[in-house]
Amino acid sequence: MRTLLFTIVLALAPIAQAQIEKPDVHIAVGGKTALYYLPLTLTERLGYFKDEGLNVRISDFPGGTRSLEAVVGGSADVVAGAYEHTINMQARKQSFQAFVLTGAAPQITVAIVSKLADKYKSPKDLKGLKVGISAPGSSTNMVINYLLAQGGLKPSDVAVIGIGAGATVVAAVDQGRVDVISQTDPAVTMLEKSGKVKVIAETRTPEGTAKLFGGPMPAASFYAPIEFVRKNPNTVQALTNATVRTLRWMQEATPQQILATVPEEYLLGDKALYLFAYNNVRPAYSKDGYFSEAGAKTTLKALASFNPAVKPESINLAQTYTNEFVKKAHAKLDKKK
Repeated sequence: MRTLLFTIVLALAPIAQAQIEKPDVHIAVGGKTALYYLPLTLTERLGYFKDEGLNVRISDFPGGTRSLEAVVGGSADVVAGAYEHTINMQARKQSFQAFVLTGAAPQITVAIVSKLADKYKSPKDLKGLKVGISAPGSSTNMVINYLLAQGGLKPSDVAVIGIGAGATVVAAVDQGRVDVISQTDPAVTMLEKSGKVKVIAETRTPEGTAKLFGGPMPAASFYAPIEFVRKNPNTVQALTNATVRTLRWMQEATPQQILATVPEEYLLGDKALYLFAYNNVRPAYSKDGYFSEAGAKTTLKALASFNPAVKPESINLAQTYTNEFVKKAHAKLDKKK
């Protein structure tokens, strides 16, 4: 009898190990309607989180720093946001780790209102202007700060205004509240196509990103306090499995399938323009979810160029991301084929 019980325990052991520690997961995101976070929206809408045994709740905030604050404060578990925050937080002695990459490029475009376009020749011409970002400290803020540094300017040389994402960006330009925007699509494409702004820098593609930053720049990801990742490996694995499945689906999906999956209100009232914007940024999505060492190094170099708190010699880059969960997610999907 004892031998039989021992055999049953051994048989059940793998199941116990794979048990999700926290099936109810709260994800904080900053500007969910933006194409930057399309993989998150698709994973939710396609039901892939549920397929992994997760009950995911998503809270939307005006920008990446606000979603990060929710996790720091303990009201959310995981951030869907820019990888760079893991480096910024380590510089503040707080350990966060990214575990799946959804954006291989930031998808952030800097554009100046058309009436001022003739006066712009280089980043130094941004001095004294009002810049509309999603929220202070967000990746849209990071991109404009980096561009300012290229012109020998400091972040304090412009007036930064948080205007959220999506429809509020269009409204801010229409109302004349900003002179420049550092924002994501589809809002930028809509303003550009209507002739209201002129693009001066973009990271919609890996090529545009390399031109601005000098190398690959990882962007949207899932990241969490490193303690959460260590204590909840099966939960993190489930989140990664669902996300990698979406990234693979996106490689095969037609623009029409994307359109059919996205909520109507995300389209800002213009399906054709949304599709145009999606095609603009399509190369910016990660194909496989993996982080690269080169991308992490580019990010660190960019942050250090304008943020004195980020000292490269004191940052442990290897701790800011892991590919362990992505590797297992691919193995699982390949096994199902």
